[in-house]
Amino acid sequence: MNDVFLHRTCPACDGQSKVEEVHSIPRAETKTLDELEPYWSGLFKEKLFFSYYRCDVCKILYAPEFFTNDQLGTLYSAMAPNMDVVPLDAIEATQRGYWSAVKGGDFLNGGYLEIGADVGHVVKYAAADGEFDHFWLVEPNRLVHDQLSASAGGKPHDIIADMDDLSQVPDGSVGLAVMVHVLDHLLDPMASLGSIRRKLKPGGRLLIVTHNEASVLRSVMGRRWPPFCLQHPQLYNPDSIAELLRRAGYGSAHVARSTNYFPIGFMIRQAAYTVGLDLGKLPLPKAPLGLKLGNMITIANC
Repeated sequence: MNDVFLHRTCPACDGQSKVEEVHSIPRAETKTLDELEPYWSGLFKEKLFFSYYRCDVCKILYAPEFFTNDQLGTLYSAMAPNMDVVPLDAIEATQRGYWSAVKGGDFLNGGYLEIGADVGHVVKYAAADGEFDHFWLVEPNRLVHDQLSASAGGKPHDIIADMDDLSQVPDGSVGLAVMVHVLDHLLDPMASLGSIRRKLKPGGRLLIVTHNEASVLRSVMGRRWPPFCLQHPQLYNPDSIAELLRRAGYGSAHVARSTNYFPIGFMIRQAAYTVGLDLGKLPLPKAPLGLKLGNMITIANC
């Protein structure tokens, strides 16, 4: 056991009974922090991650040993922008699909809350199509705050830099809350979900996008599946995320596979990486292709 890192029970049910499911060779928990830093970001390199175990009680897949909050703060401060290896048009197409999953609902009013809003891809659709009276945008990366502010399209908004502080947001005021690839990264997802639920008004919704560890892509790629990485303290499947939300006090949850758009060349490189091939700088097609592969979208009722 490495005393450098955090040791935790199940983040969903606090259970201690678990079974190991997947680990890297070598295991991240056998390394020092300095040794892990070069592996913190980047897709096409040697795999190294904290070993994942399956909770015997709630069946969530999580890493009992992981970085501490302070270590994560240091690592994230040096991380490249989200999806920096994917062209903007592919990102836009993917994010537009997330908004389409909720567009037209009768809960698109009151406040809008997004945790990890990045540059505001979903925000701009909510500002254009929704009837929200205020936008509460949580984004710790201050370098993108100007771009995020512009995405609100002149609507009243506040940008919050602290991911753990929603005190500015009035309780019971939010019609729609959004988390796009954020829940996989949180050390205490139960606390975050509880905090968000208190901000939702009756009939409000929470939209969550996560990786799906029960996907066919994970089965095909095995331990080379990209979400097995140093940024994810836990990963979800349709059953485990529904159980997590139930334990956090939400009502019914609808889970479906989401469509992601990637350049064809990016997908070819991923496929080559799965079988151990490095295509280097070989020129490949850049046209975006929409596929329902390893991600899922969850809409939970307050």
